[in-house]
Amino acid sequence: MTHAAPLDARKTSGRATSDTHHRAVPGVLAGAGFLVLALSFMVNAMDRQVFPPLLPGIRAEYGFSLQAGGLLATGFTLGMAFAGLPSGYLVDRFSRKTVLLVSIVIYSLGTLATPLASGFADMAVYRIVSGLGEGMQAAALFTAIGAYFHHRRGLALGALGVAFGVGVFLGPLIGVNLASAHGTWRAPFIVFGTAGLLMAAIAALTVRRGLTERSVERTTAAQEYDHMPASPYNRNTIALAVSSAISGVVLYGFIGLYPTFLISNLHFTSAQAALAMSFVGFGGMTGIVGGWLGDRVDQRNLLIVSHLALAASSLLVYQTHLTIGWQCLFAFLMGAFGTGFLFPNTNSAMQRAVRPSQVGRGAGLFISSYYVTAAFSGLIFAALVDGFGWHLAGLWQITLLPLIAVAALTFVRTSEFSNAVR
Repeated sequence: MTHAAPLDARKTSGRATSDTHHRAVPGVLAGAGFLVLALSFMVNAMDRQVFPPLLPGIRAEYGFSLQAGGLLATGFTLGMAFAGLPSGYLVDRFSRKTVLLVSIVIYSLGTLATPLASGFADMAVYRIVSGLGEGMQAAALFTAIGAYFHHRRGLALGALGVAFGVGVFLGPLIGVNLASAHGTWRAPFIVFGTAGLLMAAIAALTVRRGLTERSVERTTAAQEYDHMPASPYNRNTIALAVSSAISGVVLYGFIGLYPTFLISNLHFTSAQAALAMSFVGFGGMTGIVGGWLGDRVDQRNLLIVSHLALAASSLLVYQTHLTIGWQCLFAFLMGAFGTGFLFPNTNSAMQRAVRPSQVGRGAGLFISSYYVTAAFSGLIFAALVDGFGWHLAGLWQITLLPLIAVAALTFVRTSEFSNAVR
């Protein structure tokens, strides 16, 4: 990845950091810092995705219903939704590195606390705490990387998507193996929570503030943004937020109960379900391609095509009764279009739809809109399954909802983006 332009040395309006003037980060150190932050995001993904494949065992121990289990599987995203807008405000005004480090500690402690739960209520609290930390990290990380690599924002966020995909790929496999080796579903949460605290310590020592605190405004003339709306909450960001919200309820509804669908409806083993689940993360590794395309083509059109492809992939998942090999392929397609294309491009488009001084609020709006619906997606999907069965539930929530996102995206005007050719 090409090293970005020299760091902005000016303190932005209302933004306070411990250093007023941050020096440009040498290419090697910038690359190393980016790698550490990407690894921390990978651990974030492992934390998120370890719960669904362990859900059948957790439900058996605590006696949770399918709806309660579905809410726990995706309810942590409610914490992410709550964290989005406030975190966007914080990272526009305070040190992004500090927000990053605190957030990693918060979600790691929430993960470590999950095995201590005595019932549904406190487990839900621990899951939401994990989500708060994960949402804070995502807002700060997307803002920092998006600003530092602003000329290649889609590619940079796509690379983070690859790290996230690796975490989604490894999380279920490692989690199920740890649970099997130690004879308890609690073991993976202890291991992943400890790994998160270790990543926070490594990031504190190795990530330079010059990488995390960069502002775009210094490098471009203010009048270059006269074509953009003055408010961060404009037609483009609202339409993108609708698309984002639908992405969240579709993808997390799928992820939260996909292993349960494979085990209870298709009668696969837990190991086979974990394998198929890991291919969702494998598909997410296409984020580097999705982000690269987002820097080169009209992002509105790319998002529309991605939503349609996600809907088509879900038809294959829920309307066929094929072998585990085919389900791995379908899961890969869901991960590719859901996390490899839609996630980084909605994220970068939201940042491009606001002026550079508002990029934190753009990232925060993306986090909140994406995860507020994701928080209830498992509960909604489980209720649909109870009422209509897996096939119709998959059709209504996972296949048809993306068409509403397509309609919302027709209101987006990329000519008003910060990267529009003038």
